[in-house]
Amino acid sequence: MFIAEPGTAVPAQRYAQAECWERAKDDPRIQQLSPRSRAVLRKVLVGQNGVESRHLAIDSVIEALEVDPDTLHARFAKNAPLLASQAAERALANAAVKPEQIDAVIVSTCTGYLCPGLTSYVAERLGLRPDVYCVDLVGQGCGAALPNLRAGEALIAAGRAHRVLSVCVEVCSAAIYFDEDPGVLVSACLFADGAGAAVLSAEPWPSTRRIEWLAAESLLDPASRDLLRFETKGGLLRNILTPPVPPLAAKHAVALFGTMSQKSGVKHKDISAWIFHAGGRDVLVALRQQFDLNEHDTRWSAEVLRELGNISSPFVFHVLERALREHAPGGLWWMCSFGAGFSCHGALLKVD
Repeated sequence: MFIAEPGTAVPAQRYAQAECWERAKDDPRIQQLSPRSRAVLRKVLVGQNGVESRHLAIDSVIEALEVDPDTLHARFAKNAPLLASQAAERALANAAVKPEQIDAVIVSTCTGYLCPGLTSYVAERLGLRPDVYCVDLVGQGCGAALPNLRAGEALIAAGRAHRVLSVCVEVCSAAIYFDEDPGVLVSACLFADGAGAAVLSAEPWPSTRRIEWLAAESLLDPASRDLLRFETKGGLLRNILTPPVPPLAAKHAVALFGTMSQKSGVKHKDISAWIFHAGGRDVLVALRQQFDLNEHDTRWSAEVLRELGNISSPFVFHVLERALREHAPGGLWWMCSFGAGFSCHGALLKVD
């Protein structure tokens, strides 16, 4: 399988972290939190936490404090199809593929629910064929991009599709929650909105860099499920984020790389570019420590985190896009995502 240069999208509205604190700190809904919880919000938003700004599908910071179920669902229903379609349109343009040439579309999300799913809206907006095969994937959290791509690979390998459109979209501002749990508060300060997409094909594109999907691995640790997940409380999605997550993510990521290395013979020194999901500053630090990497090695992941925040499942599409745009050296690239489950996924790419 081959991957065309991805397309990405974020909402037009961009908010600096310090601005979020200044605009929200005196709101009664923030003032009703305990002094300890307000201190957590201030520390994350004003301190050096790897995120400087975020794109959110809201017209003001105060709007983010409106967290009733109907408002959040309406936010997802309005913005998820829009962002997914924008990223998909750019992916089609980068691949020089027309909508009618797409045989299957796979869309992943975890920040809202629609029935029919997002594939229905994306297919309509893009003008895909009426017989396009639609697959909606939910419940995989930040790690969803790699399972999505693997599903596309399976369709192509089985001869069921020649070109597959892979899309991840998250409207994290539609899954916001505030209470006295520090993990919940940190989540509200780090997550953001965005989408990523790519066209997958059985053959490479002659006009762009050749990205060949060589192998993929996954690791599932259900015993750690409750350390990172969504739960539903009061009709709202509540993100559970716990302190063990950064070292756990890095531990599983390096173990997964080891499995791939044993099977393929590819070693650490053979990797010329690292395409990591970065759940936060501490996750990125833990990944560098476990993989014996420096800041330059993870610069694209750090850039996405700094400028966009944790956009969840589309994150690796944005990192891949930046690595290509900044002419990362060709060779073997390792792409890795992780999230709810606890799950971790990796793919070995050959980039010319």
